[in-house]
Amino acid sequence: PDPDWASHSLGIFICLNCSGIHRNIPQVSKVKSVRLDDWDDAQVEFMASNGNNVAKAKYESKMPPFYYKPTYLDCQLLQEQWIRAKYERKEFIHSEKQEPYSAGYREGFLWKRGRDNGQFLSRKFVLSEREGALKYFNKNDAKEPKAIMKIEHLNATFQPAKIGNPHGLQITYLKDNSTRNIFVYHEDGKEIVDWFNAIRAARFHYLQVAFPGASDADLVPKLSRNYLKEGYMEKTGPKQTEGFKKRWFTMDDRRLMYFKDPLDAFARGEVFIGSKENSYKVLEGLPPSTQGNHWQHGITIVTPDRKFLFACETEDDQLEWITTFQKVISRPMLPQEYAVEAHFKHKP
Repeated sequence: PDPDWASHSLGIFICLNCSGIHRNIPQVSKVKSVRLDDWDDAQVEFMASNGNNVAKAKYESKMPPFYYKPTYLDCQLLQEQWIRAKYERKEFIHSEKQEPYSAGYREGFLWKRGRDNGQFLSRKFVLSEREGALKYFNKNDAKEPKAIMKIEHLNATFQPAKIGNPHGLQITYLKDNSTRNIFVYHEDGKEIVDWFNAIRAARFHYLQVAFPGASDADLVPKLSRNYLKEGYMEKTGPKQTEGFKKRWFTMDDRRLMYFKDPLDAFARGEVFIGSKENSYKVLEGLPPSTQGNHWQHGITIVTPDRKFLFACETEDDQLEWITTFQKVISRPMLPQEYAVEAHFKHKP
């Protein structure tokens, strides 16, 4: 919003945030304020004969459909690497520059957070479309990987604040149908964004085979997903007689997961949130008999089997969570989601 700045060497209008990134590549982009700076006739004519649509046609002419195009809501790293890829490295004009994420195979070292001790250690990662997996190894010369993450169930999302690193990436996969988190980063911003787009490319090619009739527009939203919402709430157990405990919650598509700590490898539990057609609903407040909650802003989620009780610290938090739950519940369930729901019902 509010593109009050412009690159008069590229002929494009940009927002304040992007103008700061453009200033860091002065050999490519020269920035002025639309309202505050002086413009000579030649610069005005250049802007008039170019503009954002002309630049897009030129600088995104060979952009692969799987490449993540950030919005103003995304983290600084994704925005910066997008601008550098597009204008500085010209990756979407020259296809051969896309090798790091489009080759179908990638290996390298990432700093990975230890599951138990929280230390970041260098680990070798290998992504292979042919094998349909992302693997990592605890030792460089290890024959067997420590984990094999199937591309089918892989997700990656940048989490700089949560991980405490501007290049922090959270990778999740399903292990025995439960979500497993790993947290990684690389010192080089281009390197970690290339890994992210390589994962999206592998997912794209997997889905093209799995859904041969689907269009690119159908597949691209499924390549990676940001969480619908995260944050602390209190929860109580199934009998609703024990006290409420503070937990970190993540709403990932239809899985509401809760963790003791935001950087835990495994969730303490997961709740499936279906659709209103299947008798799921969200209510403001808690049943009158509820006891043991320290936070006063309650939420009740009704599922076909039981009620889940949560409490938020503030009214704003409560409203945001209710809005998020309502969005999920108002969405009809897909055929494959019924299988996930059935698994949740039969969990021990």
